[in-house]
Amino acid sequence: MSTVYILWLRELRRYVRSRAQIVASLGQPLLYLIALGFGMGPIFQKAGQGSYLQFVAPGVIAMSVLFSSVFSGIGLLWDRQFGFLKETLVAPVPRIQIMLGKTLGAATVAVIQGLLVVVVCFLAGFRVANPAMLPFALLFMVLIACVFSALGTAIGSVLENMQGFQLIMNFLVMPIFFLSGALYPLSNLPSIMTAVTRLDPLTYGVDGLRTSLIGVSHFSLGLDALVLVSVAAVLMFVGSHLFSKIQV
Repeated sequence: MSTVYILWLRELRRYVRSRAQIVASLGQPLLYLIALGFGMGPIFQKAGQGSYLQFVAPGVIAMSVLFSSVFSGIGLLWDRQFGFLKETLVAPVPRIQIMLGKTLGAATVAVIQGLLVVVVCFLAGFRVANPAMLPFALLFMVLIACVFSALGTAIGSVLENMQGFQLIMNFLVMPIFFLSGALYPLSNLPSIMTAVTRLDPLTYGVDGLRTSLIGVSHFSLGLDALVLVSVAAVLMFVGSHLFSKIQV
């Protein structure tokens, strides 16, 4: 398991050293909080739904974790391009350990990014309904990060260039985000939209975060956690299989 730890630590160090990336990655969450949280607030309040900033903040946190974790697959392509992946794969260790190390490292980075966005949300005026539920919010951030880090690694394992990865990620990530209910309530949706949102794993992550932070839920915490754990296990299995087939 030392290989897993080394690769996990490498991903963490790479993130800490890229200060520009840390600052830049906060721009989009800030835009959503300011433009939507305050801009749509009066409309949301007139509809009798309360503060839109309170409602949208968990979705913005989930968005940050999603984007940071799923784009971790780009790091795999960089490692392949500059030869680090080849040096790693020839090591006498099972490839599943290499995959787990990179995936868990990316998930840790995504959780740190999510925590930074939590701080930004507090500065913008967001308040937690029950501080005792904060550990559950952290748990759901970890689950979201694991699910989509595994997805990013799996896709990065079968692609060989940045252009293809960015195309697929943009085709997948934006629908996953916008269909998750991060920006709107899941109640009273058309039947087709309801079915689609329930197929989106991020829906359960957003619902778990929203339940933990502001006490508003659409499903139960148990169902949210069960779905995310199940999807994470499936994607870890698929990702490890695809990673084992990499040719460099």
